[in-house]
Amino acid sequence: MTTKKIDAAPFEAKALIAAIRAAARQEQFLEVLSPEQARMRFESRLVLKPLGHEKVSLSACLGRVLAADIAAPVDAPPFDRSNVDGFTVRAADTIGASDDSPRTFVLNREVLACGVPPRLAVEAGTATAIATGGMIPRGADAVAMIEWTDLVETENGPSIELNRTLMPGQFVSFAGSDIARGETLLRRGTLLSSREIGMLAACGISETEVVRKPVVGVLSTGDELTAPGKSLAVGKVYDSNGAIVAASIEECGGVAVQLGAFPDDEDVLRRALQDAIARCDLVVLSGGTSKGAGDFSHRIVSELATVLVHGVALKPGKPLCLAIAADKPIVVLPGFPTSAIFTFHAFVAPVIRAWAGLPKEAAHVVDATIPVRVSSELGRKEFMLVSLSESSEGMVALPSAKGSGSVTSFSQADGFIEVDALVSSVEAESRQQVTLIGNGVKPPDLTITGSHDLALDAVLSAVAEQGFNVRTLAIGSQGGATAAARGECDIAPVHLIDPREGQTKSQYNTHLVRPGLRLVKGWRRMQGVVYRMGDARFEGKTAAEAVRAVSADASSVMINRNAGSGTRVLIDKLLAEAGVERPAGYANQPKSHNAVAVGIVQKRADWGVAIEPAAKLYGLGFLPLAPEEYDFLIVEGRSGRPAVKAFLSALQDRAVLERIRAIGMEPAVSGNR
Repeated sequence: MTTKKIDAAPFEAKALIAAIRAAARQEQFLEVLSPEQARMRFESRLVLKPLGHEKVSLSACLGRVLAADIAAPVDAPPFDRSNVDGFTVRAADTIGASDDSPRTFVLNREVLACGVPPRLAVEAGTATAIATGGMIPRGADAVAMIEWTDLVETENGPSIELNRTLMPGQFVSFAGSDIARGETLLRRGTLLSSREIGMLAACGISETEVVRKPVVGVLSTGDELTAPGKSLAVGKVYDSNGAIVAASIEECGGVAVQLGAFPDDEDVLRRALQDAIARCDLVVLSGGTSKGAGDFSHRIVSELATVLVHGVALKPGKPLCLAIAADKPIVVLPGFPTSAIFTFHAFVAPVIRAWAGLPKEAAHVVDATIPVRVSSELGRKEFMLVSLSESSEGMVALPSAKGSGSVTSFSQADGFIEVDALVSSVEAESRQQVTLIGNGVKPPDLTITGSHDLALDAVLSAVAEQGFNVRTLAIGSQGGATAAARGECDIAPVHLIDPREGQTKSQYNTHLVRPGLRLVKGWRRMQGVVYRMGDARFEGKTAAEAVRAVSADASSVMINRNAGSGTRVLIDKLLAEAGVERPAGYANQPKSHNAVAVGIVQKRADWGVAIEPAAKLYGLGFLPLAPEEYDFLIVEGRSGRPAVKAFLSALQDRAVLERIRAIGMEPAVSGNR
């Protein structure tokens, strides 16, 4: 009997096509609600009151909320005590004492140190030496400071002469004057800080009843997730949401239980959610709540719970899913970090705070000018992250250029503005209310806006070591020059050639100088064509020769740089000289040298233009093209600020300059220190 071999390829192809169709088929949101409607529907199913009580030791109650009033069990101080070092006496015996007519007191045969109970009463004409905190003896009602007395010898033995008249009770803390036994020491709902803990300790209280912290389970989902600390494979990302959400839970007064990151496997995720629901008061899952391929968290949640909300007219954060399982809330946050943290603070943080007995967070708002026009999506309320800076005309709010997938967007922002769902844009120079993120936010000591460079970090580290708070916004050379001209930053790093002149190094950046701005030289860095090692199209050629060769190769793909960057000007000149207008990949315009290098390493492109240190960092080949000058526009009106002076000083520091050279740059100065 012969067995016929079956070709599996057609079956595999059919399965692949089915998977593609499934990925392309969007599962629509249940019902997109306004943020207000979503919050009302969610909170109506919750009891937003403190959870049960638990007794904790004094050492463990910092940051906890008292569950009940506390009455003082003792007086504080528990006895009359001295406030100064000196001598305890009867005030009536000191009447008339002065420098010209001192009163003499015979010293009793004891010294009242702290913790030593008195044995002898203070009789008329006598005094007892006493230390600060010492117990006032019988008969005494005042304490004379030691500075007001002189030691003398009399026929009755050691005595003092007092040159001041004392009032009854002078320098005496009477029993219960601080805390009286039976009075309410602390009230229910008090947040226990070091001050309140000191009060409890002063009354001998070693443990107390506090509101139980809500236990919140934290899960992440996605095949692309890798735990921090492990090596990162191609196409994978580290699970930052788990850490961000867990830390935010702790900040809000909860206990975060990090359950880990789970792959896009329905059975695995279902079991993980069931376990989290059984163990925790609230469950927060990030990822898999949108409409694309692999996004099925909301489906599993709908099996285990009642879905209240799936879809909120909010940017960032539209895919938010809110559900209830056995009176326990389940929240599925969007996967992108900024979306996740915004929706967490808008919908989850208030629940945790209420359960932990903490008050609602009061919004701190400042007025600021938005310097540029920013578009917004109609139909969705948008929270637009901004960084604050100070100009001569008041506070300026600079919108973040990074999207919701950025981990740093939230951490580098000072606050956000709310853009109504019916507004399509925020107009330039308009005044807006900025809701601050956290308390005590203030503009940084030094704001640097423009092109970023690895060597810049060496300078800024030296500035930060002097205690200055530094903010950098990487928006490109042209954006930095514009911000500096408007007075929205202190310093703008730039590397732009004058388009009106030739392309020699001497014409870098000088055309950007105008009234109110001055140029300070930084360093020179070499730019060139970068490519994968071993690519014969580039090996052994000059940059110009290689570009001419690959431009004629239809299979070759370049990776460009963003318009407004100095590198983009150089690229366009290089292509023009090669007689090429828009080679394949020209429209791909990342905003950093690192992004260019990564695109080539991962074979999404074959070549691009970047600085030499980026090529070395990623193990790429490098064909020198032209040196460029990386300099700094200084806003004259801010040049007197201490942080700006520190920056300019760091540019001259020998140690800083050596670090810059080690990175691969050539400083414009040799260093004078």
